[in-house]
Amino acid sequence: MTDDSGNYISDEKNEVNYDLKGRLLLSAPFLNDIFKRSVILITENNKEGSVGFILNKETDFKLHEIIEDFPEFNSKVFIGGPVQQDSLNFIHRAGDILNDSYEISDGIYWGGNIDHLKLLIESNALSSDDFRFFLGYSGWGSGQLENELSTKSWYLGNPDPDNIFNDESSSLWSKILRRMGNEYSVISTFPEDPSLN
Repeated sequence: MTDDSGNYISDEKNEVNYDLKGRLLLSAPFLNDIFKRSVILITENNKEGSVGFILNKETDFKLHEIIEDFPEFNSKVFIGGPVQQDSLNFIHRAGDILNDSYEISDGIYWGGNIDHLKLLIESNALSSDDFRFFLGYSGWGSGQLENELSTKSWYLGNPDPDNIFNDESSSLWSKILRRMGNEYSVISTFPEDPSLN
């Protein structure tokens, strides 16, 4: 559960509330690993744990360069996280026509039937701007993400398709924090290398 500023809080019974699906995680500026200045869309959150994909770690690859016999599709491919980087996942805005899509939040979907996806691409029925593909994912065990939120390793933001399918992924972290206002605007200006401050 979160307060009006998007900070994680526990309920009165001190039980964990699993309402993070569809939310954005923005890393605190002190995180210095693969999650440095990352923006993550949480696609699954339940008692077993959480799954999400980093939205702003773009690779130089196109989809057809990674998957053999895949039709050319000019959609960006990102590093989704440190787990199973040989696996491919995707989020999109085509759940109304792509079979087996799983709705994460209003108008934003995860996955779908890959053969149907190929068919839709070959028939030019899809826009590459409506898709993001990910190598690997970000995963947390039961209660792990909630604990990291309580220690301020992450800030919570609300999903916006303009952020998720943004062409300027390198500035996404600071852009979203600025929009969140208050102390988040100040955090958005922190230098990547504190020694330069």
